[in-house]
Amino acid sequence: MHGFAKPGPASPVPVWPNPIWSVCLLLVLVALGSGCANMKKSDTARTGKEQLLISNAVDQSLSKVNFEPFAGRTVYVEEKYLDCVDKGYVASSIRHRVSRAGGTLVSKVEDADVYLEMRSGGVGTDNAESYLGVPEIVLPGMLTLPEVKLIARSNQTAVAKIAMAAYDAKSMTLLGDGGATLSKSTDNNWFVLGAGPYQDGTVKREVARSTSWTNQNVHAELPPYVAFDSPQSEPGRVQLSSDAKELPPPPQEK
Repeated sequence: MHGFAKPGPASPVPVWPNPIWSVCLLLVLVALGSGCANMKKSDTARTGKEQLLISNAVDQSLSKVNFEPFAGRTVYVEEKYLDCVDKGYVASSIRHRVSRAGGTLVSKVEDADVYLEMRSGGVGTDNAESYLGVPEIVLPGMLTLPEVKLIARSNQTAVAKIAMAAYDAKSMTLLGDGGATLSKSTDNNWFVLGAGPYQDGTVKREVARSTSWTNQNVHAELPPYVAFDSPQSEPGRVQLSSDAKELPPPPQEK
């Protein structure tokens, strides 16, 4: 006898949530899980690249000056005729090179053997831009064809002309001819079909040389605190700045 199977319970039909509520739930989750942050940024009045251009040109000019004749002499450096941008860097660089050559810097003319006078003939930067392509073209009917730059170049240069004359501090007679040195530093930026910049120039070479791995040796780091010693008023006496005690002089060897 053939029988018939009893039909089982029907499969539940999936019920999808209301799409409007799904969108609302998604927006709530996004709002709770997202955030935003703002960081305040500022730039110096002069760009670092401009300052490097000038200091690079100054260094090149001073490298052409022979300061060795000042070795063993006391030198007074006159700065009143130096009138240019970054005057402090120029003057300090000259004083540094005089000391490095063996000269002794003095603060009074009457204590000097050599009166070194310096002046600036021009210290500054210039900019130039050029490109190879099609300029913007304005057509009749308020139509404009945009410019197309295939190759673009942005160039910034700096020059430093520094002159010096040395005199005998007692008689004010000229020591040698003196003279002026002129140097130029460059920073070139190339763009090809909008890609770039591809850089070259004296500043790029200086940065690459100074920041390469072989030049990262740290000779002496500054301590994370500030401390001073009092000057010694007498030989053998040391005064501590912290507790104002004086240490006795070391015993003399017999």
